[in-house]
Amino acid sequence: MKHLCKSAIAILCASAACLAHADSFEAQIAYHNDVVYHTITLMQSANLLAWTDSYQDGTNFDPIVAIWRDDVRLAENDDAPWVGPGQTKYDSGFGLFGLEAGTYVFTITAFDNFSNGGLLSAGFAFDSQDPIPLSEWCEPSNHCGMGPAVRLNWTVTPVPEPTTYSMLAAGLVLAGVAARRRRG
Repeated sequence: MKHLCKSAIAILCASAACLAHADSFEAQIAYHNDVVYHTITLMQSANLLAWTDSYQDGTNFDPIVAIWRDDVRLAENDDAPWVGPGQTKYDSGFGLFGLEAGTYVFTITAFDNFSNGGLLSAGFAFDSQDPIPLSEWCEPSNHCGMGPAVRLNWTVTPVPEPTTYSMLAAGLVLAGVAARRRRG
C-alpha cells in the first residue's frame, strides 16, 4: 500500500508538471513613457508565475511588470530578481495563485512609470510627460543610455478541479482494496 501511495503521488506530480505551460514575450520600448501591453487567456483556473530576465545588469532598462483583469490591477512589481531563472538586480516578477479562467493583460513600463492606482484606465505616472528617447533618458536609480529590450516569461500551471482530487482518492481506495484482497 505504501508503494501504491508513493506511485500515485508521483503520477499526480508528473501529470501536473506536464500540464504546466511556459511562454515568453519580447518587446522593445522607444521612449521612457512607453507602455507595452500583452494579453494572455487562461482556459481554466491556474497558478501563474511571471518574471522578466532582460535587465541583464544594466544592458536594458529597469522594468516594472503588472497584470490586470477587467481593468483591475492584480499585481505590480518593480524589483524581484528571485522569481525566475536568468534574472538580475532590477528584474521584476510575481506569482499569483488560483486565477480564474479568462483574459489577462500584462503591462511593462520603465522604472518609475508605475500605474496610477488600481485601474488600468487610470493610466501611468509618465503619461503626461513629453516622450524622451530611452537612449537619451537617465532612468532614476539606474543609469543613462540603457537598451530598449524587455522579455517577460511566464509559467501557467492549471489548478485541478476538486473532482480530480476526489477521483484520485477513490482510485487509491479501490487500488488498496484490490491489493489487500490479493494478499488475503
